[in-house]
Amino acid sequence: MTYEPQVNDYVKWKKGVEGWVYFKDKEYITIEYSVRPKDEVNLECCPIHRNERLLVVCYPEQWKELEYVKSRKSVYEEEKKCLAIAC
Repeated sequence: MTYEPQVNDYVKWKKGVEGWVYFKDKEYITIEYSVRPKDEVNLECCPIHRNERLLVVCYPEQWKELEYVKSRKSVYEEEKKCLAIAC
């Protein structure tokens, strides 16, 4: 059976990329490779998103190169842990 990635799965890709599956469609998924807080200027321009994300596109024919690591219930699960340790 072939692994089919789901949103909130943590995956490793043979290309040296690892991260959370951020979006899934029948045509591709995106893997959240990097997250960083916006600087003050960018936050003022678009306050609805507090972070900048670098997403990598992975097409269905490449899903066989993904290794499933773990899942989380929600994207907010990571934020709660971060707040608990005062990131």
